[in-house]
Amino acid sequence: MTYDKLILKCRAELAAVLGNRAPLAADAPFGTNALPKGFSGNLLAYLDLTNLKPQATKADITALCAKAKADGVAAVCVNPMWVSLAAELLAGTAVKPICVVGFPLGATLPEAVAAETEAALKHGALEVDMVLPVGLVKEGRFTEALTYIQAVVKAADGVPVKVILEACKLTDEEVVFGCLLSQIAGAAFVKTSTGFSMDKLDGQPHTGATVERITLMRRTVGDTLGVKASGGIKTADDAKALLAAGADRLGASGLNTSGAY
Repeated sequence: MTYDKLILKCRAELAAVLGNRAPLAADAPFGTNALPKGFSGNLLAYLDLTNLKPQATKADITALCAKAKADGVAAVCVNPMWVSLAAELLAGTAVKPICVVGFPLGATLPEAVAAETEAALKHGALEVDMVLPVGLVKEGRFTEALTYIQAVVKAADGVPVKVILEACKLTDEEVVFGCLLSQIAGAAFVKTSTGFSMDKLDGQPHTGATVERITLMRRTVGDTLGVKASGGIKTADDAKALLAAGADRLGASGLNTSGAY
C-alpha cells in the first residue's frame, strides 16, 4: 500500500472511531517532501541541541546553553529540573528553552503530564516535547490517546507542543495514527523519537530518525504541523537528508555542529 493510500485509510478509521472529535478533511492535501521553505543551507538554524541524560549536571547544561548561543541554534531541549536554568541562560537570545514532559515513556497519567507541563511553563519553557502513549495507539485506544495529548496541549495554553511518536516502536500505520491524533489534538509538531528506545529499554536494536519515517510523517500531517527528526542524527549529511524528506527541526546531542556547516 502506498503512503497516500495508507493515510486515507487511517483518516477514515479515525473518523469512524472519534466522530466529531476528528475534524480531519478526508481530502486534506498531503505534505510535500522537500527542504523547508527559505532553506539557506544553514543547518544550525533548524537544530535543537539536546541533553536529556539522567546524569546531566548544572555544568553540562550551562555548557550546552553556551554552545547553543554561540552556534545560533533554534533551541535547547532539557529535562524539567533544568528548564529554569536553561531559560535563565538563554534569556535575551533567539534560542528557545524546550522542556520534555512524560519523558521518556509516555506512560504517566493525563493529569500528571498536564501538571508537569504547567510547571515547565512556570519555569520558563517556551516549547514542550511530550511522549505519545505508545501502548494506547498500538491497542487502537484512540479516544484515550487523544485525551492524553489534549491534556498537554490544553495545559500548554498556546505554547507549541511536539508529540514524540517513538516511531521505532510503531508500524507505519501506527505512525500515521499518531500523527493524525497529534493533528486533531492541536499539537504544533510531531517528532520521531525520544532516543531512549533505540536500544536502551528492551535490548533490541532500533532506529531513530530515518528518511522513510520523516517522509511518511510529512505526507501525513501536510503543511499544518512541523516535523522534528530526532534520534541517531550524527552528521551534516544525516541532517540534510532528513530536512530534504520534510523535517523542519532536528534534535541532536551528538551532532557535530562545527566546521562542515
